[in-house]
Amino acid sequence: MATTIQMPFGQRTLHAVLPQDATCFTLNIAQTKALTDPSGPLRAALHQPIGMDGPAMKGIRAGERVAFVVSDSFRHTAVAELLPVLVAELLKRGVRPSDISFLVATGVHRPPTTDELRKILGAEIHDRFGFQCFAHDPHDEDALLFVGNTSRGTPVWLNRRLFEADRIILTGTVVMHYFAGFGGGRKSIVPGLAGERTIAANHSLNLHPYRDTLNPDVQIGRMDGNPVAEDMAEAAHFAPVEFILNTVLNRDGRIAGIFLGDREAAHEAACSFAASMYQVPLPRPAHLVIASAGSATNFVQSHKALFNAYQALKPGGRIVFLTPSHEGLGASGFRDWLGLRTPHAVMQRLRRHAEINGQTALSTLEKAPSAVMVTDMDESEVHITGARKAASLQVAIDLCLHELAGAGMLNPSVCLMPSASYTVPMLKP
Repeated sequence: MATTIQMPFGQRTLHAVLPQDATCFTLNIAQTKALTDPSGPLRAALHQPIGMDGPAMKGIRAGERVAFVVSDSFRHTAVAELLPVLVAELLKRGVRPSDISFLVATGVHRPPTTDELRKILGAEIHDRFGFQCFAHDPHDEDALLFVGNTSRGTPVWLNRRLFEADRIILTGTVVMHYFAGFGGGRKSIVPGLAGERTIAANHSLNLHPYRDTLNPDVQIGRMDGNPVAEDMAEAAHFAPVEFILNTVLNRDGRIAGIFLGDREAAHEAACSFAASMYQVPLPRPAHLVIASAGSATNFVQSHKALFNAYQALKPGGRIVFLTPSHEGLGASGFRDWLGLRTPHAVMQRLRRHAEINGQTALSTLEKAPSAVMVTDMDESEVHITGARKAASLQVAIDLCLHELAGAGMLNPSVCLMPSASYTVPMLKP
């Protein structure tokens, strides 16, 4: 009997039918219960922060300037639910509203629109403090301050506003990251509030130091011994940070855990919790992986879903990749890197000119040729990634199954990844 499947695509759900001879299984992150009222656990965490002696805000005084660092519009963090509690605590301590500001950690992404900023901060905080919110620009050298070099030689340029505030509070969310190990924590500073040269130099550590391959020590979920993650942490330590607040979200995008405290200890605790949710045992690689990037607005942001899907794929298999990406490829300059056409060419150029878009292009050119995309991107944008475009989920599935049958794979195994941006397949030993 044929199997009907449904997969998320932006705000819609797409349906398709698999043939009766297909063996289908699903990989998804653990269904973890959301916190009923996050404000309660947050207040408790402020009183007993992870890795800190005494309440998190005990050192903050009236008259001091406090800056919150928040993620950009491409990362849902649910921090908007928590900011009113944090701001209220600052006001209780005598901090003036005019001394509270917000820095948007964009990295090399575009700044948020007004509507996006309202979602990032929440309506209450946006209406009161929106005019005291500043989006980072990694290209504006006048807005950057050089603070030194890491032991690996990365020149560290950071947003000047980090050093104009008396107290810095980092906020964000922790997910598993394909070369930084994990998101959250240090990533709010580097790449979030770093200059373009700093970001490029740090990300170039993704390459093997002398071989024409990726560095095998750079792995998803790995921090210790990962040169990108370690350099990122070292660079971020140039910025003064009072404490961090990181969320971990469940598969519905709601807060499942709150981790507040010392920048390293609280982040480590969040990473451990995130790994327990997002790492999913893979019973066996599949001939066909059907993966959704959810509501990703551009391809660069959906790439992590493609990366995860590729980890579940048999050699010679196919990926049906659902990514709305109505903004197109994404980051400026990404198309130029993809235009080099081969991973080898990208690698050689990265040796001469380290640049963040090159890292994503390198991974894309390796994985996208296995993919048929269902997307709002136009045909030329899909083509330059190495993938192909299909008009619908059913058309994409039928095309992939036809090609697999032609290669002798007549009873295909099919893996569904409805939350591919977060689901990290781990092959059973």
